[in-house]
Amino acid sequence: MKIVTVEQMIDLEQRSADVGAPPDFLMENAGLAVASSAQDMLGDVAGRSVVILVGPGNNGGDGLVAARHLHDWGAKVHLFLMKRKTDNDRNFSLDMERGIPWTDVFDDRELATFDKKIATADMFIDSLFGTGRVRPFEGVLKELLELAGAEKASCPDLEILAVDLPSGLDADTGEIDSATLAADMTVTLGYPKVGLFQFPGAAHVGHLEVVDIKIPEYLAEGIKTELITGDTVSDLLPSRPIDANKGSFGKLLVVAGSINYIGAACLACQAATRIGTGLVTLAIPKSLLPIVATKLTEVTYIPLSEDKSGAINAEEAVSSIQDQMAGYDAMLVGCGLGQNPETVELVRGLVSGGISNMPLIIDADGLNILAQNQRWWETIESKVVLTPHPGEMSRLAGKPVAEIQNDRLQTALNAAFEWNQIVVLKGAHTVVASPEGEARICGVANPGLATAGTGDVLAGAIAGLVAQGLSLFDAATCGVFIQALSSELVKAEIGDTGMIASDLLIGLPLVIKELKESW
Repeated sequence: MKIVTVEQMIDLEQRSADVGAPPDFLMENAGLAVASSAQDMLGDVAGRSVVILVGPGNNGGDGLVAARHLHDWGAKVHLFLMKRKTDNDRNFSLDMERGIPWTDVFDDRELATFDKKIATADMFIDSLFGTGRVRPFEGVLKELLELAGAEKASCPDLEILAVDLPSGLDADTGEIDSATLAADMTVTLGYPKVGLFQFPGAAHVGHLEVVDIKIPEYLAEGIKTELITGDTVSDLLPSRPIDANKGSFGKLLVVAGSINYIGAACLACQAATRIGTGLVTLAIPKSLLPIVATKLTEVTYIPLSEDKSGAINAEEAVSSIQDQMAGYDAMLVGCGLGQNPETVELVRGLVSGGISNMPLIIDADGLNILAQNQRWWETIESKVVLTPHPGEMSRLAGKPVAEIQNDRLQTALNAAFEWNQIVVLKGAHTVVASPEGEARICGVANPGLATAGTGDVLAGAIAGLVAQGLSLFDAATCGVFIQALSSELVKAEIGDTGMIASDLLIGLPLVIKELKESW
């Protein structure tokens, strides 16, 4: 499913009109979809009180269409119009034929009518402003939205539904007005907008529902940013033939772990096995082998030699790994490795020498070691998936975290292009970007993932999918989505407080099972 900018959405609507889908047609479809979503939220709209704030543009028109349908289904609808010209407004006329009551907010002395209606409403529909840019809210408009917000705070049962996006949310940047209402559901029309996945706006979206308003799909074929969906991932998952052996499902070599971060190596390897990899081998300092072997019973090992101080002997370690690389399909480097001088040399030796034909996934300390060199990307000979969180991206790109977070999509795209590698910018609404300008955004944002070790799980999942034959971009896409849905399974069971990385592991195959059965 495509994700669009404001400019792209305007272009799609204009071209739709040229091929027989004019604005009135799209508006009718949009309004009906909004009304249907409202009915789903309330269960049954008959006898329920619905207040609709109607703006001056197309977003307000969508609200007027929704009002008509809700009224016809038995809802008690009251319209509040903001600067809307009603002359020659067909949708307003259809509402008036039905006797739907309405109020001009500028005639509502001290907003007394609005205050009374919102206090008894079951639902408030925000169809004030859509993707068009608006000035900061002030005066009556700001007061009105603040009244609605105060009512929601005192009466949580009041459902707030935003049409296309919450008014005041910038559809490109995710910036919001101070009076922007946090919706329980946002019904976005045709295609989701970039700003819905960018904070702070994303925190005001609530449940996001994307509805089809019959824009011809082929018109959006050239758009390169997509929302990752179950359909996307189910189509990409590797097959599991009945006559398979472990070699059929790939062999992954993992270089991970140090005395302070043993768990990172364990989580990455377990994720790779749970995602379906046929064989996982862990290269780890030999002194740690007795510890991890009690945890990882399905994994094989390459013990790495150490000096008397316990540090890896980088030259011998690189040689040992290279000697045993034949037959492996991918390598994951970095989870919990640490950054002592010998480890730095180990990572540099693996990344820049002798393994140019093997796909690499680089995470955690592997990324931090790369970032120590200027123009580090010029030293990479392999095709790579880089999986930084914002702090690691800051070090890799030489930019402040705030700047990265301010435009996560463009940051990831720029980095993928400059470094000529796949970039997975982790965080709420993780972005997967390719050097060719393609991007895929995960619609799931789960605070339970903000805990130690979840990045190791993701790295292992992506690496395991690469080993099974997926392209780097597709493996990253699937790994991100499967881990996100696994976190949602855990959240449904225990909540998002206290979720730990190992909770996600059993969810990985469960999600894959569901994807194969349901999509």
